[in-house]
Amino acid sequence: MPVFTHTHQQSDTADAPEASASPSRPTLRERLAHLRTWRDRHPTAARVLRWTINILAAVLILGAMLLPNAVGALKPNRFTRIPAEAIVGAVVMLWLPRRPRVVLAVVSGVGLGVLTMLNLLDMGFREYLGRGFNMVLDWGLLDDAQAYVEDSMGRTVALGASVGAVVLVLALLVLMALATVRLSNLLADNRSAASRGTLIAGTVWITCSAVGLQVSGMPVASDRAAGALAMQARRVKDTLRDEAAFAKVAKVDTFGNTPGDQLVPDLRGKDVIFTFIESYGRSALEDPDIAPGVDKTLDVSTKALTEAGFHAKSGWLTSATYGGSSWLGHSTTMSGLWVDNQQRYQTVMNSDHLSLTKAFQKTGDWDTVGVMPGVQKAWPEQKFYGLDKVYNAFQLGYQGPKFSWSTMPDQYALEAFQQQVHGKKRDKPLMSEIILTSSHQPWAPIPKMVGWDELGDGSVFDAIQKAGNKPSDIVADSTRSKEEYGKSVQYSVTALTQWLERYGSDDTVLVFLGDHQPIARVSGNNASRDVPISIVAKDPKVLDKISSWNWTEGLKPAHNAPVWKMSSFRDRFLTAYGSTPHPSTN
Repeated sequence: MPVFTHTHQQSDTADAPEASASPSRPTLRERLAHLRTWRDRHPTAARVLRWTINILAAVLILGAMLLPNAVGALKPNRFTRIPAEAIVGAVVMLWLPRRPRVVLAVVSGVGLGVLTMLNLLDMGFREYLGRGFNMVLDWGLLDDAQAYVEDSMGRTVALGASVGAVVLVLALLVLMALATVRLSNLLADNRSAASRGTLIAGTVWITCSAVGLQVSGMPVASDRAAGALAMQARRVKDTLRDEAAFAKVAKVDTFGNTPGDQLVPDLRGKDVIFTFIESYGRSALEDPDIAPGVDKTLDVSTKALTEAGFHAKSGWLTSATYGGSSWLGHSTTMSGLWVDNQQRYQTVMNSDHLSLTKAFQKTGDWDTVGVMPGVQKAWPEQKFYGLDKVYNAFQLGYQGPKFSWSTMPDQYALEAFQQQVHGKKRDKPLMSEIILTSSHQPWAPIPKMVGWDELGDGSVFDAIQKAGNKPSDIVADSTRSKEEYGKSVQYSVTALTQWLERYGSDDTVLVFLGDHQPIARVSGNNASRDVPISIVAKDPKVLDKISSWNWTEGLKPAHNAPVWKMSSFRDRFLTAYGSTPHPSTN
């Protein structure tokens, strides 16, 4: 036993020198030291790399200072200007000692990164909603955008887009901060030359500003970054002021104290249906690339309705929203208030302001129902709209496929409304609000009309959905987007008017309109916010009540037909059908 122990100890001792002689892996400090000597071993390459990084840092910072906030303004002449902010920043950096200079550089870089993000958000919002991004109100819309991408292109694409956006934001902030620090160090290391260069740049900027020198139509002297920050500050200030002012406006209601028996007496006994068609805007009727197909559909539908005994009058409303946020158009029409942002929407929804649909409920003479295939969660707005019952996406019995964002084809939603609501015997007439969604972007795939008796549970649409276009093939192509948008409007109008032909009666009154124009990629830059609106009925007395409106006969409003703000429709409608004003002021 002792011999075994002794031998084992000798073996361990003998192996020790061999183990200590084996090569060890370099430490992190050694690796960094070796990396630093790279500049000494390759001076030319190091110099080229250093100046390349310096130039890229300068381009990044100058680009951030000069970046416009609209896609249409992304032109070379926007980046051939001298930013005043860069000159002022250089002066401050040259004056500060090292530590505060580095701190200021980091803060300034992060600030430029934030400004860049706001400009990019402005671009996106202008492209889709026709307005800039609101720092106070619009963060919640980013969740809606993510949900829209998921519904349209799938969870994987939506997740990838969300992760990519987060990575991009973080990378932008870090890179901008590093770039600003690098340039501030460059200025400090070359203080004499940097001071002369800054003085020359300042002199040139002042001279160009004084004489109004321009290159390719743009002033050489720029204060774009400062102007962008001032604009964002004004938006915040105006939003906070608007919130307080609008809350007071919402308390004033021309019909707020009108007794129920004095509301819409001239529609007693009528089944009144208010229908919004998604993205049904003026461009659908007047854009030369879209209008021919839509015009034909409106002409065919007008003729078919006339043969069925119906008549129509049509005009224009200017929507409170553009490209999206449909709920703003719905609430503006029904409340009689100009609801053009999310804060105003929340204020109205939490108020006692009388909505047009709630006026029917207040009379006690109508059953009130909402058909909302786009609603997929709790919907507290039901109370404001005065709807006794709401049928959402899960309560209409649909078992077929989704069509991108739209949970079901409009034809199915209308047939479900007929089977579950409109076709039922009841003691009172019916007032309904229906939101049709098949013309919602990205307009791929689009459903097609099938036999009304073939709809069943919606499974008949499986083959149609599979054979349709993919959203990814349409969403980035303006020409195809226009084509498919036009087809979607044709489908929605056809489904609604065929439903009216099939199920409408002598007592049916249909009011249908668009909620907003489609996005700028389809409607075009600087398009109007007008949407068509039509009232259809068999009883001639219904349309006689609005003869003073001078609307156009048929479903297609003339180009020069009256144009009203969407917020004026509620009071005009209530007045036309005999309602007596009794204002409330608080």
